[in-house]
Amino acid sequence: MVPAEVPDAEAEPDGLEDRLRRFVTIWSRAIFPATATSLTRPEFEQHLLPLARSLRDALHDRIFDATPAHGVGAALVGAHCTDPDALARSLGVVDAYLVLYCGEAADPAGELAADELRARCARLQATFAAGFAQALRERTLAEQEAIARSALAARGAAEDALHATEARFRAVFEGAAIGIGIADLDGRVLEVNDTLTRMFGGLEHHVRSRNVSEWVHPDDAPQVWGMYKELIRGERDNFRTEKPFFRNDGTVLWTNLTVSLLRDVDGVPQYQLALLEDTTERRLLTLRLRYEATHDALTGLPNRTLFFERLEKALAPARETPKDAAKDGARDEANSGTKEAGPASAPRPAARFGLCYLDLDGFKAINDSLGHSAGDRMLVEVADRLQSCATAPGEMVARLGGDEFVALTTGPDTQREVGELAARILGALATPISLDGREFTVRGSIGIVEGKAGESTAAEVLRSADITMYRAKSAGGNRFEHADAEADARAITRHGLTTSLPTALERGEFFIEYQPLVHLADGTVHGAEALVRWSHPTHGVLGPDRFIPLAEHTGLIVPLGRWVLEQSVLQARAWQEELAAGTFAGPVRINVNLSPAQLHHPGLVSDTVEVLERIGLPPGSLCLEVTESALIGADEDLLKPLRQLAEMGVDIALDDFGTGYSNLANLRRLPVSVLKLDRSFTQGMQQHPADPVDLKIVEGIVSLAHGLELGVTVEGVETGAQAEHLRRLGCDTAQGWYYARPGPPEMLHTLSMADAV
Repeated sequence: MVPAEVPDAEAEPDGLEDRLRRFVTIWSRAIFPATATSLTRPEFEQHLLPLARSLRDALHDRIFDATPAHGVGAALVGAHCTDPDALARSLGVVDAYLVLYCGEAADPAGELAADELRARCARLQATFAAGFAQALRERTLAEQEAIARSALAARGAAEDALHATEARFRAVFEGAAIGIGIADLDGRVLEVNDTLTRMFGGLEHHVRSRNVSEWVHPDDAPQVWGMYKELIRGERDNFRTEKPFFRNDGTVLWTNLTVSLLRDVDGVPQYQLALLEDTTERRLLTLRLRYEATHDALTGLPNRTLFFERLEKALAPARETPKDAAKDGARDEANSGTKEAGPASAPRPAARFGLCYLDLDGFKAINDSLGHSAGDRMLVEVADRLQSCATAPGEMVARLGGDEFVALTTGPDTQREVGELAARILGALATPISLDGREFTVRGSIGIVEGKAGESTAAEVLRSADITMYRAKSAGGNRFEHADAEADARAITRHGLTTSLPTALERGEFFIEYQPLVHLADGTVHGAEALVRWSHPTHGVLGPDRFIPLAEHTGLIVPLGRWVLEQSVLQARAWQEELAAGTFAGPVRINVNLSPAQLHHPGLVSDTVEVLERIGLPPGSLCLEVTESALIGADEDLLKPLRQLAEMGVDIALDDFGTGYSNLANLRRLPVSVLKLDRSFTQGMQQHPADPVDLKIVEGIVSLAHGLELGVTVEGVETGAQAEHLRRLGCDTAQGWYYARPGPPEMLHTLSMADAV
């Protein structure tokens, strides 16, 4: 094969080496495309140059020897020119260009004839081809042998690896700390390790002889066997769950179970592999910790946490499960297909609950007198008695803390059952409890809440029960009361008012209205009573009856009373200044109410003196009103502050006189200067004719008061007839809606100016 390129003879260089390089260039162009080498073409030419020189030298040797051409052919194979096309192209180049470039020019003496050169070139080609073929054969045989040796080595390595893998698997299988079992897809147990055998009681044949389907337990999660069927059908590769098993001796083994599907190389399911971790002790510990976390350490009763769980479950609205719905649907369908369908199934009764909230009456006194140890023994005895009262299905007793207990009952008939439960509890407590040789009768107050599930939250139910329990305690204790929505609302409102009282004074929500005190003799304005009001942002304007008891209970009555005193004295001073300027005809006196808590406050006298002196109001222009009930049985320590104020010139009025049980003779020792008759004495004077008994009573009180040099004021005057009767009986002053309702201080301007005219 001769390449198409024929060089121009006239362009050939004259140097032997240059001609040789030209030959090499032609050779490389011919075979480089068929060569699998990483050399570049110039690098490849440099590789061919000594080979071409060897051919040229052999062509001109005096004693011809074609052996070097054998080496050139082998070297070409060594240069990765193994393609048969490379050999054919090389032979063509040698045949066409070796003599041309390396013949005559290499033999300038002409010792070799042209025919001889051609003959030598032919023999060189044959030897070249033989060397190429032999080298290629040896290379191929070497590669085949290497492949065979590699395959043999790989097979040996694979066998060794398989043996090592099996050994490792067997070591893991036998020495694993968790139980391992292998079963076929039919559930037959094929192999188990020692750990699994010990977990099930130590008898291997009892485990191997079993089928997976036999290990059903009543506490299995609903989805376990569904996942298992999906696995053996090849629809899932594994699943994990907590599962109990029965051991051979009947005890329960709790495990964390992982089941995996083993497939063959084609992905077809073959076996199932189960890994079991023994969690029995951990579960028992968890249950123990759970018990301790949900039960009272002293009494053993369920505590607040467990009670709320049960209560929330009882309050959850009843939901029909899909299973029940399917049963009902099938039954309805069956009934509709019969000729004479039976009666329709009765609707299921609505779920209800009943709650008894118990607080022991006077338990603190027992704790304080006998000590907490005795109190704890009493609580244990009470808990035992309560537990004996709630033994029916759906009933439970819990201790919320301290001496507070709850009893819960559920079912369709709790409207009746909860009352019976409360009665049983009070009956069980009625028997005296013996402590340290002494017997104590335990009493309790119970608040009952009953209703349908799904209508209230647990917090709402417990709050209502708590409110109702305190209502029973306020009614005397040792009784039970049923929850009342209106009473709950009032109690919640009271609580809201109590919590907002501390900041109400700071926010300026209180204000004062004034009700005039009128001289009955001439109808002129004598003074005014200061009445505090609360402008609540939610409930509107509230009278003192709504918040004064709360203020007394929380201790806020003292700062509130001081504020009322200061504002009232400021207003009285302003009236006096207007009176001096001739723009106001009265009143010049102010009446301010004192609560029992203020009477006991050590700063009563000093605060009153400080306010009067700072504002500049004479003590005689101030009258402090104290209720009769606050002074019943008062000792000298309580009366001393009032005496000091009276000695300064401050008037003291005995308010609501006649509503208490004080001895009239005690009036002589009280530092009072005014009696304020309660409105109950004058209600009979509104009718015509007036009640003669009321007239006699009032007449006697007025006579007594005047005999003791006390003034008499009557409150609650609503008609002119009342006013006339009281004037005739000798009463000094009066107040009531007949004259004016409580109002702003400007209202008294109108009344005073009218009196002046």
